[in-house]
Amino acid sequence: MSSLSRALAMLEAIIAEGATRSVAAIARDLDVPVATAHRQVASLVADGYLARQGRGFHVAGPRLLRLLGQLDEKQVIANCAAPVLHRLAGQLRCVVQLGTLEGDMVTYRIKTGEGAGDLFTRVGMQLEAYCSGIGKVLLAWLPAGDREAYLATGPFPPLTARTITEPDALRRELARVREQGFALDDGEIAEGLQCIAVPVRSPDGRVLAALSASRGAAQVAALPPDVILGDIRFAVAEVEDILAAVLTT
Repeated sequence: MSSLSRALAMLEAIIAEGATRSVAAIARDLDVPVATAHRQVASLVADGYLARQGRGFHVAGPRLLRLLGQLDEKQVIANCAAPVLHRLAGQLRCVVQLGTLEGDMVTYRIKTGEGAGDLFTRVGMQLEAYCSGIGKVLLAWLPAGDREAYLATGPFPPLTARTITEPDALRRELARVREQGFALDDGEIAEGLQCIAVPVRSPDGRVLAALSASRGAAQVAALPPDVILGDIRFAVAEVEDILAAVLTT
């Protein structure tokens, strides 16, 4: 039982860290010999309770996901995406975020990058969906009935002079987002702030999250949206590959 308790403690700690720390670092926190921790983790991976994500990092495995049917699938996406977003933020030198839709609101699950402390969003915050790049992506890929139900709650309060407030105009914007595969918020949620967002799909094709890069006017002038869109899409593809490996193994 003592060995089982230690293995469960290791499993719990790895899940809580969300693929941000190595097995060795977690083992030191738990006062477990590193060699022992690696043996425990290898057994958990072999049994499907954990899945490898890069060298030395792990996330919840397929057997654990099946066992814990109540596990928040959207948080699993965030855990898998975190290392990719950190790297993308450093590459683009701007704020990169990941959000999901809860009811009618966007929940921000990851926020990282240069200037992150200056941007008004924070992890765990919920904001209206109609006025942000992430929100427009998530609304665009809702089932048609759900999307129309959301539009029926308009008109929407303007946050800036550029905010789309009329349901018909937002409907056309969401159709354009679906057609082009990304959303642009050009000063709609805050003056001088531009965000470009791309959908993140689960292995079965559902859009459960969106990734965005947020930049001020000077950054946009130096590097226009079409230039960075390829980098964002490459990062999203990497996240989706990780998800496929974790959720379908």
